[in-house]
Amino acid sequence: MTRALGRGGLVAGPHAFGTAALGNLYSAVEQDVAIDAVHAAWEQGVRYFDTAPHYGLGLSETRLGAGLAGRARDEFVVSTKVGKILVDTDEFPGERDEQGFDVPKNRVRRWDFSRDGVLRSIEGSLTRLGLDRLDVVLVHDPDDHYREALDEAFPALEELRAQGVITSYGAGMNQSAMLSEFVTNTDLDVIMVAGRYSLLEQPALADLLPAAEARGVSIVAAGVFNSGLLATDRPAADAKYNYEDAPAELLSRVNRIADLCESHGVKLPAVAAQFALGHPAVATVCLGARSRAQVERNASLFDVAIPGALWSDLRTAGLLAESAPTP
Repeated sequence: MTRALGRGGLVAGPHAFGTAALGNLYSAVEQDVAIDAVHAAWEQGVRYFDTAPHYGLGLSETRLGAGLAGRARDEFVVSTKVGKILVDTDEFPGERDEQGFDVPKNRVRRWDFSRDGVLRSIEGSLTRLGLDRLDVVLVHDPDDHYREALDEAFPALEELRAQGVITSYGAGMNQSAMLSEFVTNTDLDVIMVAGRYSLLEQPALADLLPAAEARGVSIVAAGVFNSGLLATDRPAADAKYNYEDAPAELLSRVNRIADLCESHGVKLPAVAAQFALGHPAVATVCLGARSRAQVERNASLFDVAIPGALWSDLRTAGLLAESAPTP
């Protein structure tokens, strides 16, 4: 089953593959393992793949391109991002990237939301991906660059969409407030929201999702496991939330959700993976993986039948917003 992704004729299935881990996020992934993960996603029916220059200083894009090589171009959708230009450098011999990726620091990131920066970024991405066109381009984390994104990056992307160089454009962030501003003040048609619309919390219900639905904007729900809190049957005591140690009250909340899931015969990760698909503005859920096994496990989460009574019990227990639509 597919849903529209943007207004340009693209579609996406319920499960998209986020490829940050293929850029050696937190720890190294062997080249053959990374490429095999892309092949595994394809075998599981995944046809939408998300990447970014930021992920491993271009390594994720390169590996994704290798994994998709030889596939019919019209059979898959790729989104990448702009706003962070990669600049080659030899100033840091022997040093590793300091932004979470286990890769040599042979490039540096430079914020650049200008028209020229957008064009340069897209050119670099196309080269690394081995593609001649991009389906979706997202402005990446412009939290501190609202005006530059609005005045420079989005007009450049609108121009490229009008020319047919890209099919759709939008933004990707870890917050909903600014994304809702972009939905209202531009003609973008795809938004990736990370962590702000999940089984654990739904702040995007107050701003982003109503705006997106009104404007015909498709939502890609990412970070639905909230930094791993919802990724396992029970959260670990040292689980992270927003890249920091999860507070005790959040761990308690997640365990209460897990209790209810288990009382209905299902596990927390499957419920967390499917939850966002209940909203009509959500086109797909983007899950990251670093191996074939993780890809196959993620795909299996969407095959689990979730009892309707579970959603009601979560609402009654105050663990799910009353207004949150469910699958």
